[in-house]
Amino acid sequence: MLRRHAFLLPAVMILLAPGAAAFAQDRLTPLVDPFIGTGGHGHTYPGPSLPFGMIQPGPDTRLTGWDGCSGYHYSDTRLYGFSHTHLSGTGIPDYTDILLMPTAGEAHLNNGADGEPGYSSAFSHDEEVAQPGYYAVTLKDYDIRAELTTTLRVGLHRYRLPAGRPAQVIVDLEHRDRLLESALDVVSPTEVAGVRRSSSWARDQVVYFVIRFSRPFTTSSETTVAGRKQAFHFGDTGGELLAKVAISAVSIEGARKNLETELPHWDFEAVRGAADAAWEKELSKIRVTGGTRDQRVTFYTALYHAMLAPNVFMDVDGRYRGRDLRIHQAEGFTYYTVFSLWDTFRALHPLLTLIDRERTRDFVRTFLRQYEDGGRLPVWELAANETDTMIGYHAVPVIADAIAKGVDGFDVDLAFEAMKASAEEDRFGLAAYKRHGFIDASEEAEGVSRTLEYAFDDWTIAEVARRLGRTDDQKRYLARSQSWKHLFDPATGFMRARVEGFWMTPFDPAEVNNHYTEANAWQYSFFVPHDVGGLMRVMGGPEAFAQKLDALFTADSRTSGRDQPDITGLIGQYAHGNEPSHHMAYLYAYAGQPWKTQALVRRILDTLYAPAPDGLSGNEDCGQMSAWYVFSALGFYPVAPGSTQYVIGSPLFESATIQFEHGSALTIRTRGDGPYVQRAALDGRAYEQAFIDHETLIAGGELVFDLGVSPNTQWGSAVEARPRSFVEGVRVIPAPFVVQGTRLFRGSQQVTLGSAEPAAAIHYTLDGSEPARTSPRYAGAVNVDASLTLRARAFLDGDASPAIAVSFRRLPDYPRIALSASYAPQYAAGGDDTLVDGLRGNDSFKTGRWQGYRGHDLDVTLDFGTPREMTSVGMGFLQDAGSWIMMPRRISVEISDDGERFREVGNARSDVDEREMRPTVRDLIVELPSAVRARYVRLRVTTYGKLPAWHPGAGEDAWFFTDEVIVR
Repeated sequence: MLRRHAFLLPAVMILLAPGAAAFAQDRLTPLVDPFIGTGGHGHTYPGPSLPFGMIQPGPDTRLTGWDGCSGYHYSDTRLYGFSHTHLSGTGIPDYTDILLMPTAGEAHLNNGADGEPGYSSAFSHDEEVAQPGYYAVTLKDYDIRAELTTTLRVGLHRYRLPAGRPAQVIVDLEHRDRLLESALDVVSPTEVAGVRRSSSWARDQVVYFVIRFSRPFTTSSETTVAGRKQAFHFGDTGGELLAKVAISAVSIEGARKNLETELPHWDFEAVRGAADAAWEKELSKIRVTGGTRDQRVTFYTALYHAMLAPNVFMDVDGRYRGRDLRIHQAEGFTYYTVFSLWDTFRALHPLLTLIDRERTRDFVRTFLRQYEDGGRLPVWELAANETDTMIGYHAVPVIADAIAKGVDGFDVDLAFEAMKASAEEDRFGLAAYKRHGFIDASEEAEGVSRTLEYAFDDWTIAEVARRLGRTDDQKRYLARSQSWKHLFDPATGFMRARVEGFWMTPFDPAEVNNHYTEANAWQYSFFVPHDVGGLMRVMGGPEAFAQKLDALFTADSRTSGRDQPDITGLIGQYAHGNEPSHHMAYLYAYAGQPWKTQALVRRILDTLYAPAPDGLSGNEDCGQMSAWYVFSALGFYPVAPGSTQYVIGSPLFESATIQFEHGSALTIRTRGDGPYVQRAALDGRAYEQAFIDHETLIAGGELVFDLGVSPNTQWGSAVEARPRSFVEGVRVIPAPFVVQGTRLFRGSQQVTLGSAEPAAAIHYTLDGSEPARTSPRYAGAVNVDASLTLRARAFLDGDASPAIAVSFRRLPDYPRIALSASYAPQYAAGGDDTLVDGLRGNDSFKTGRWQGYRGHDLDVTLDFGTPREMTSVGMGFLQDAGSWIMMPRRISVEISDDGERFREVGNARSDVDEREMRPTVRDLIVELPSAVRARYVRLRVTTYGKLPAWHPGAGEDAWFFTDEVIVR
C-alpha cells in the first residue's frame, strides 16, 4: 500500500498550481487508499466517485456471492468490465449497471464466466491504481490501459488501445442482476443511448444512459444482441479512445443534459484534477497531524468512505424519480438516494450533521419528499425503491439528531408528522408492539431487536415533541421508549425473547437466532442508548453494569445457532464488524469507568482497522464502519443520536482540527503516549467531564488531553462528570412472565409468575378476563389442571403493566410421541409435544411454531395407548427455499401393534416445486388403502439432503421444518 501511494504522489502533484509544491505534503487525497475494504468482508469498491456522487464508474470482478456485493473483490484476478453504479459496503448486491468493456482481437458478447471464450480479461494489482476520483488498470488479455474519472453524474473513460488488433467496446446491459427491460440504440456514429430496467435488491430500478465516444464506431449484426449487448468497433489503428457515460433515473434526455452540462469537453486530466480538488475540499474539513502514516491513511480513507453515500439522485435540472416511481422536481435542494439507515443513523449521519450541515438539511428534505411522494419515510431506500431491509424506522433519529443540533431549513411540523407516521404503522411487528408494549416471538421475527430499536426511535420522537412543546406526544413516546423493560430477564440479565407469556427456552446468550437481527443476546442486551441509566438500574447499578460489560468483552467469542457472516471483528462477544455493537465500548463512561472506554476504543482503532484491502472487520455499510473510526480517532462518539452529548474516548492523533461551516474550528490536541486520559483542558481550563455537548464542540477552541499508559481512575468518573442518558417523567411497569410451567402439559402443573419490578404486585385471572387490582393477587404457585388462559398484570402505585395472556393446553395422556433425532434448539417450538398439540404453524419459520431439523432424517413414533382405526396419516411441512428450508424427499408411514415390529402402509412425496421461493405450507398425507387398526404409528421423514447447484447454498445441508402429525 505504501509503495503504491509513494508511486502515485508525483501523478497527483502535476495537478497542483504553480508554487503549490511547497505544501504538497499537506495534501490529503494522497492519504486515501480506495482499496481498503475491497478484500475480506468490507464490500467496498475502488472506482472513482465524487463526494456523494450520482455515478460511480469502476471495475467489476465478481458476478455473484456475498463478498461480491459491490461488484469487486480484491482476491479476484479477472475483470468483466466497468459498470457505472456501485454500492459501498452493503451486505446485499445490487447496482453495477451499464457495463462497458474495451477489448482487442475477436469480439465476444459472452462475458466468459461460463468458461467459454468471452470478453473478460486477466488483470494484476501491480498494474492497478486507485485514488479519489481516479482508477486505472491494464487489461492483460488485450494490452489495453483503461483509466476512469468522473464528474458528479458523468463517468469518463480513457483507453489506450494497441495497434494492429481490431478494437471494440462491448456494452452489456445484461450484466449481473435480472434484466426486466432494456434498449440500446445507436443515435449517431459517436453516440449510443438507452435504458436498463432491472430487478434485484431494488425491485424496479431504472437507469437511462447516453454514451458518447471520441471517435466514430461501426457496428455489426454478428456482434449485436438487440437491445441488450453490442460491440462498437473502432478499427485496428490503436491510440487513444475516450468515452463519456452519463446516467439518469428520469430519461435519456436527462442523461444527455447531464452529459452536456457537466462534461462538454474531452479533457481527461482536467476532469481528474477537478475530482481530486473536490475530494481535497471535503477531506479538508478535518485535518489531523501526528500518528503513523498508516493511521493517517486509515483515517482519511475512512473519511473518504464516509462521503461516498448517500448519492445524488437528481439530474442537473432538479428532476428525480420519486418513491412513487414518478418524475418530480426538486426546488432549492439536492435529492439523494441510498439510505442504509439501520447502519448509518448510529455514526455516519451524526458525523455529517457535525461537519456537513448543508447536506444533512438536504437529506432531511429528501426524507420528507419521500414521505410526500411515497407515503413513508425511508427505511432502506435504494434507487426510488423501498427495500424494507433491516429493522426500525431510523430516518426518525436522523431527523431528530438534525433538529437537536440546530439544522434548519426544512418543515419541522411536516417532519414531526412523518416521524409519527412511521411509528404508527402496523407492519413489521409494530401492531404487536403497540398492543403489548413489546413484540412477542409468536407474532414477528427478530422481536427482541425490533422492540429495542423501535424504543430508541420512539425516544427520539419524544425529544422532538419536547422541543416542539407537544406534551401529549412526548408522554406517549416516552412510554413507548421504555418498551425494552418488558424484554429484560432479571434471572439471566439479558434481553430475551418472550413467547406468549414465557421466556423463550432453551436460552444461550451466544446463540444467533431469529429473535435478534444479525446478532445474539450479548450483542443486543446493551442497546438502550437513550436510557443507559435505566438499564444500569435493572442490571444492579453502575458497578454491576460495568461488570456485565467486562463479561461481554471477555466472553468466549464463539457463537452458537445460525451462522451469521456479519458477526465479525469479535472481542469476546462484542462484534465490531456489525452495527449493533458500535456504541458499547463507550458505555463504561456512564458507569463511572471511562478508562475502560479509553482502552477498548484504542484497541479497536489499532486492531480492527488497517490500511489493507482486508482492513475492515466487517461490511463498510455505506460509511458507518468508517464513521465510527473517524469519530473515535477524534476522541468522542455519539452514543445516542438525538441527544446533544458525545462520549469522550481516546484521541488518536497529536492534533485534529475540525472546521465547521459557520466559521469556528475545534482543535483537539494530545500530549503523551498511551490510551488513558490523565487530564483534559478546554481553552486552558480544566475539563473533568467524560462527555462533551454539541454546542460546546461547535463553539470551537482548543481541547487538550494529556494521555498516559496507566489509567487515571479519577478523571471523568465522578457522578457529575458522567454522560447522562435516562428516561424520566413517565413510568413503565414491565409485563410479568411465567417463571415455572409449560404451555403444554399432561395431568396438572404448578405455575409461578415473576416480574422484573420487584416492588410490583401481580394480579391474575384464570377465566380469560382482563386482570384488575380487584383480581386475585399472585402470592405463590397457581395450580393448573385444565386447559385455560391465564392473564396477569403488574401494578405499582398508580401504574400498571401491559397484560400477558398465557394459554395452557392440557394434553390427553395419549398419544405419546417419541422423536429419533433432536431438533435445532433455536427451532424447538414447544418441545416434543409441538407435533401433537393441535396448533399449526403459519408461513413464517421465524415465529416459533415450527420445529427445525437439519442434516438428518427423522422418525416420529406415536403411541395411542390402545389400538385405533386410521384412514390417513401425514405431517405438515414448510418450504422456504430462500432460507434453505426444503420439503422432505418423502415420508413413509408404518404401523405396529407392539412398538417393535413395524410394517409400511404407504408413502407420500411433495408436489411443491423445489425452486419455489415463496414460503409454502403443505401437508404430506398418506391415504391408507383401507382402514387399518394399530396402537403405534411411525412416520419416517427423509430429508431433502444437500442443496442443489442452482441454490445459493449449494452443497450445504437443507433444513426441513415440520409442525403437527395428522392422523384421521
